[in-house]
Amino acid sequence: MHASILLPLLIIIPVFFALLAKWISRTLEWMLIGVTLTLGIAFFLTFTMVSTNQVIYSFSRWLFLDHLSAYYLFMMILVFWMSSLYSLIYFKKSDLSASSLSTFSMLWLLSMSAVMLVLLSNHVVLIWVGLEATTVFTTFLIALHQSKKSLEAMWKYLIICSLGVAFALIGTILLAASTHGLDHNMENVLLWTNLKTHATLLDTSLLKIAFIFIFVGYGTKSGLAPMHTWLPDAHSQAPSPVSAFFSGFMINTGIYCIARFIPIIEAATKHSGFALQFVGIMGAISIMLAAIFIFFQTDLKRLLAYSSVEHMGIIALGLGLGGVGTSVALFHSLNHSVCKTLSFFSAGRIGQIYETHDMKSISSTINVNPVWGVGLLVGLLALIGMAPFSIFMSELQLIKVAVGTRSWLYLVVFLVGTSIVFIGILRQAIGMSFGKIKGGTVEIGKPVEYILVILLVIIIAGLGVFMPESLWGFILKAASVVNGVK
Repeated sequence: MHASILLPLLIIIPVFFALLAKWISRTLEWMLIGVTLTLGIAFFLTFTMVSTNQVIYSFSRWLFLDHLSAYYLFMMILVFWMSSLYSLIYFKKSDLSASSLSTFSMLWLLSMSAVMLVLLSNHVVLIWVGLEATTVFTTFLIALHQSKKSLEAMWKYLIICSLGVAFALIGTILLAASTHGLDHNMENVLLWTNLKTHATLLDTSLLKIAFIFIFVGYGTKSGLAPMHTWLPDAHSQAPSPVSAFFSGFMINTGIYCIARFIPIIEAATKHSGFALQFVGIMGAISIMLAAIFIFFQTDLKRLLAYSSVEHMGIIALGLGLGGVGTSVALFHSLNHSVCKTLSFFSAGRIGQIYETHDMKSISSTINVNPVWGVGLLVGLLALIGMAPFSIFMSELQLIKVAVGTRSWLYLVVFLVGTSIVFIGILRQAIGMSFGKIKGGTVEIGKPVEYILVILLVIIIAGLGVFMPESLWGFILKAASVVNGVK
């Protein structure tokens, strides 16, 4: 079957299984089947695209798969499939009704379809539609366990992210207005591919204003400070599979959208560095604000949420450095996705065992539940950049790029911010992992739990000591799209 025919199926199949999961099957197993089928096709298309080095187009070129979207699709395959499998473990320990589980399955699959639309869109309006759809579908996942706090977090997420996406819409309209110098008889003038080709003909004044609105809009979705205020509440109140999806991948979609605009802005402004500097500065702000808040957290999931704000800032800082910094930022995105997935998986199960996420009430997790205790410790150590885990490597590379480009202010902010985070999280990690048992029922863990943790730890540790040549080549090609080379 031709690859272009399969591309729309990545959006359609999850919708079909969402309806099946809600009104026919009412079981999480069918949700997992739908996810596995969709991600199997996604893996095939990603492999086809990378091996042939040819962009895949579909739906009159409104959908496409290039190296950048293929790389993010690869990350989604890892995070979403593992989160789906983990949901079977997590919800077996919960008291949700069959109706609530079927609702989760439906919204989970619809969220997957919306994210697919974001990644595969070759049109600036269609990508906005996809990101708005992710907000609509994921909103109700936050309050799956209904309580006053979860409902408050749900509404906060909906209002702030909708406001942010409204800013992105204004930016998109301004971007469309900046194309007045183009031949509007040209078919599909607002396709990414056409905008990149004709970027030098765009109105740069309008385009700069458009990018600021777009950054604020999509930056809100990615949890970059100071637009991050929805993120700690949503992450802490959502079920842990949802938190893992949010932090492990969904916030990456906002960064992905911003990255799509960078080569257009830079080409239009004759590589003045306007977009890069703006993204880099906002990344530095995000790192520092997250570092300050992390030091005073007492809730485990809120601690992980602020860690996401920090790492989104690191990714934005890497994009702002440009060149090799873009490759490092994309590598860091993968590292963060895997580490945060493991961390939220572990936090979720630890929270169920101790019946709290208050870090003062959690101790000796390695003795109470070895598999998730080790998983949490490894996840937290990896997130603070401890060697030999993969985040240490991407952060070390970022330091080299900052020194090589003489970006001293960025370097100082990065070192100070990450040092504060290192101390703040390390003290909590030690306190929770060791010491006397304060509570919780000792559990051995099922084989599937061991498999999930071991697989994630292997990826985190493996990428810290060895970089497969094929993966680095993949990253470089994805980075070349952002750098405007391809």
